Amino acid sequence: MEAFSKPELLIFDVNETLLDMSNVKEEINTVLQNEYAFNIWFPQLLNYAMVDTITNRYHHFGEIAEATLKMTAYSLNKKINQEELSSILKTMACLTPHPEVEEAVKKLKEAGFTLVALTNGALKVAKQQMEFAGLECYFDKVFSVEEVKAFKPSYKAYNYVLDTMKVKAKNAMLVAAHGWDIAGAKSAGLQTAFIARKGKSTYPLADDPEIKVNDLTGFADFIIN
Repeated sequence: MEAFSKPELLIFDVNETLLDMSNVKEEINTVLQNEYAFNIWFPQLLNYAMVDTITNRYHHFGEIAEATLKMTAYSLNKKINQEELSSILKTMACLTPHPEVEEAVKKLKEAGFTLVALTNGALKVAKQQMEFAGLECYFDKVFSVEEVKAFKPSYKAYNYVLDTMKVKAKNAMLVAAHGWDIAGAKSAGLQTAFIARKGKSTYPLADDPEIKVNDLTGFADFIIN
């Protein structure tokens, strides 16, 4: 881990970092009758979101999610209908937090940190997610990349948060469970904390995060103490 200074602003990724996507994984694997379907689909979703940004196009995350679900079904020689697609997207809006998350963000809030969320998802969906998960009361603001029409890890997404919150990059820290998100935030000058959820790793060719822990309890204890 790199040396770090205590940040003024903590910027949290949402899906998989705060919220558990196990229900979505189970539903996709069941619909497509393949235990690896989710693991095929989710990287494709992120991949084509980045394609949009690189090619100066923008579709809502839900649109890309639906399109890449169709692509995943095709690659597995399966069919997926509109009712199944709609059900999966509805499940995405109703995710529960990982078990330690609420207590950890509560501790961080009580310790005086400013907490915001930044997601590639649509703002309306993100607010539904945070409300359903019971986390909205701990966060000063929820940000979506739709406000800049550039998906993370584009620097535009991180800079929008910094500009809105009037915080310098060096005084902010991104907290995420995705190596690509950590790499993007580092390139934008932010400090970073990687949450090593099961199966997640940092990108070996990117700069190391300042903090690397297994869950948000470890992160809260580390940064508070």
